[in-house]
Amino acid sequence: MANYHNQIWITRARGCFFDLNALRRIGAFLGLNGILVLAALTIIGLALVTYSATVQVNPIQQFTIGTTSDSWTVYVNEVNQVRYLSGGSSQPTFNASDTDTYAFKVVTDANKVCAVKIELTEAINSSEFSNFNITAQYWTGAAWADATLYDAATGSTTKSFIDGLTGGDAGYIQQAVSTTTYYLIKVTYSYDLVDETDQVTATFQYTPLPQDSF
Repeated sequence: MANYHNQIWITRARGCFFDLNALRRIGAFLGLNGILVLAALTIIGLALVTYSATVQVNPIQQFTIGTTSDSWTVYVNEVNQVRYLSGGSSQPTFNASDTDTYAFKVVTDANKVCAVKIELTEAINSSEFSNFNITAQYWTGAAWADATLYDAATGSTTKSFIDGLTGGDAGYIQQAVSTTTYYLIKVTYSYDLVDETDQVTATFQYTPLPQDSF
């Protein structure tokens, strides 16, 4: 955290003495009108007109989380099987009023597009899974369809999947202005390296990133 300091310099000064004769000479030189003008200028300098403006700040939320937990069952020696968040082994029946039927929702207005960074908080153990490939799907209004993943919040370079076995690997969805879209997480995995039955935890993390354009 940045630290800020205030420094104060203290200057000591000797007292000031006024020469009354000098003041009388200045008064005689200026005359009554001069003294009045000087007094008026002093008053104006001390009573400046100021102006102010008020700004109302209105935050806009583009991202809304859907389901926050799920439970999957996987079997030893399964290869290239699919699980959904949410939905488990099958795509959920979409319901906009039920947050358990989608992973997250993005709503954009006419001013900003939005990218969402998708990643795992911690990589899956590669000594247990031979692959853990993460992609996204979106609700078309009639069915779930594959969403395009990008390698950055802006730009046009795409990627096939997010590698859940590699720490820090991430992908991005990019959503245009004035749209509302619901998303689903899809994972293709192979649990074929060990016969361990201890519970495994995978935590997905989403970071909404408003942009002026892609």
